[in-house]
Amino acid sequence: MLLHHHDHRRHRSRTRRPTTTGSSSDATADDRPSISGTTVTGTFYGHRRGHVSLCLQQDRLATTPPLLLDLAIPTKLLAKEMHSGIVRIALETDRRRDGPQSESGADPPLHSVPVWTTFCNGRRLGYAVKRRVSEKDRLILKTVQSTSVGAGVIPSEDGEVMYMRAGFRRVVGSADSESYHLINPDGTGGQELSVFLLRTG
Repeated sequence: MLLHHHDHRRHRSRTRRPTTTGSSSDATADDRPSISGTTVTGTFYGHRRGHVSLCLQQDRLATTPPLLLDLAIPTKLLAKEMHSGIVRIALETDRRRDGPQSESGADPPLHSVPVWTTFCNGRRLGYAVKRRVSEKDRLILKTVQSTSVGAGVIPSEDGEVMYMRAGFRRVVGSADSESYHLINPDGTGGQELSVFLLRTG
């Protein structure tokens, strides 16, 4: 990938384990804003031996993203796939398990879906779960706040956290589909990494 590398080893993060991660079911209205516009900042991060989280935000300086997902993708696997070429992450949900419809009978917004089936380059890897932002997430996002495009390692008390951060072009196909495509540093639309949200059923 055409990304600049930033090493945050000089930042000794004082992150601590969250007492609770929360869930989308107990989120307030402020936790459920949708992302609008055509370009957002996407940040993938996770411990080397853990799984990746993905946050999407319009304002890269914010530490409370409107969408945060824990993906069922091991951090090492994603790093390997990114080095090998094209990465396509597909998050799929069946409308029959999305929960109750609104009073108008319309499907809930995609960003309010709590659980997604996760695929990485066609391989099924379990489930992605939407959750509320913890204090640990806020500290990680604050550490990379000044980075618009980059990849690196953040030290923490729980071990090193790998991250990749860049701009993504948002494409809305319908109320049941949208996608995010990496924008290369030279401004062209990148196809090395794409994330797809799709509702079926």
